[in-house]
Amino acid sequence: MSADNQQERSVSINPWYITGFSEGEGTFHIALYKDPKMETSVKVIPEFHVNQSYLRISTLKEIQKYFGCGYIKANHVKNSRDTTYVYVVRNRDELLNNTIPFFERYKFRSVKQLSFETFAKIVRMMAKGQHRTKAGIRKIIDLAYTMNVGGKYRLRKKEELFKILKSSETIR
Repeated sequence: MSADNQQERSVSINPWYITGFSEGEGTFHIALYKDPKMETSVKVIPEFHVNQSYLRISTLKEIQKYFGCGYIKANHVKNSRDTTYVYVVRNRDELLNNTIPFFERYKFRSVKQLSFETFAKIVRMMAKGQHRTKAGIRKIIDLAYTMNVGGKYRLRKKEELFKILKSSETIR
């Protein structure tokens, strides 16, 4: 469902509200994991998510209904003190057909716009299969580490991922 079709539906939530809400409570993230089953030994998982207290889970449900995709789950199941929930979209087709067109139409007004543009570029690269090539995955890793304050909150250093790529090349 395209962003244009979303506007034709009769829904109570304003699209600019979704953008504003996502500006404060949302994140575009590219997860990168070591996975020997992958051709490049690195798995790429694009994700858009929005967090909110259980007291306002209805807002997440409205956003999910508006987009017509994604799911809502407890944010940190193993932490009993965390009472937040998260709306998540990971499916690449849903990102390409729903989420990305929406935020291209209803743009952010902060630096989050740059992270979103990089996210959209990476998801489109993946749609072309570039995450399956050494050159493509290197570019994706470089781009992903420019997002969200330059990868400041990432647990793994970019160089570690490049080492995984090198070691997988050696093994093959």
